[in-house]
Amino acid sequence: MSEKGKTQDLVTKLYENRDLTDEEFKTLLETDEYDEALFEKAVQVRKEHYGDKVYLRGLIEYTNYCKNNCNYCGIRKSNQNLERYRLSKEQILECCKEGYELGYRTFVLQGGEDIYFKDEILCDIISDIHREYPDCAITISAGERSKASYQKMFDAGATRYLLRHEAADDSLYRKLHPGTMSLDNRKKCLFDLKEIGYQVGAGFMVGAPYQTTENLIADLRFLQELEPDMIGIGPYIKHKDTPYKWFSNGSMELTLRLLAILRLMFPYVLLPSTTALGTIDPQGRELGLQAGANVVMPNLSPVDVRDKYTLYENKICTGEESAQCRSCLEMRVKAAGYEVVTDRGDVKR
Repeated sequence: MSEKGKTQDLVTKLYENRDLTDEEFKTLLETDEYDEALFEKAVQVRKEHYGDKVYLRGLIEYTNYCKNNCNYCGIRKSNQNLERYRLSKEQILECCKEGYELGYRTFVLQGGEDIYFKDEILCDIISDIHREYPDCAITISAGERSKASYQKMFDAGATRYLLRHEAADDSLYRKLHPGTMSLDNRKKCLFDLKEIGYQVGAGFMVGAPYQTTENLIADLRFLQELEPDMIGIGPYIKHKDTPYKWFSNGSMELTLRLLAILRLMFPYVLLPSTTALGTIDPQGRELGLQAGANVVMPNLSPVDVRDKYTLYENKICTGEESAQCRSCLEMRVKAAGYEVVTDRGDVKR
């Protein structure tokens, strides 16, 4: 068989079986010779399930306080160079109002693990959003909490939850996170969320410090076990105020390769083309869409706090008004050959 035939054969096997052996995944991940075939097949699959639609999610970064000290994150507790902020309920509702007028039908409340936002405070906000905008989906990304806490938020009107597992290999997880955190608890939270009935999102960084190909394969295996509705991946980008500031940024090429692999493994999944991709390369988000992604997340946060939610350095879109951010992303989506839609965009299993 020719080399081209072998390439197509491996990609076809992944397409047909939604799985490969560890050795075959390693082969795909460690070379670019399969990329063209991977991207072509990934686009085919996303079109089979979602057509040309790209879903918008209105992102509201409501707090940059965090109780954790993750070694890679710019909003880590020990960063004394960061100006902290919390949005009030009124500010969050104003973001939703503006987003609704711009056509968004999904709001994503994302923040650090801020102990100020106890269940009653967060549930009050969620219930107000749900009452004002009953036709909208509410997604929460607030880190590890108790199952009872997740249940209260679900009962208040949140139906989706994003919680990246970050690393499915325990030794790598411990290198990235403080001793107060554990992979076992992170996994427990994800399965608690599924049991309650949330549409669940997991994911990981690509090119994280100390990460190996075997670690990435472990991530793929864990996602097979979890079967999430959403998978968020993006390149690791360093931050100057963290212990890992000396490490190199992750690879856009490897991130795109993994997006395509994930699309073939999980044809139904909602797969964002992330801001981190757009930060590491000006065309990153467009390339993400052309590798199988079908979600983008314009920022609805007030402009005066956007540059304070710095998980990593040089984050893009921190100075744009919400309408500008929406307009910019819509043009980028169209340039990539896709169509922006603003409905809830529920997962199509």
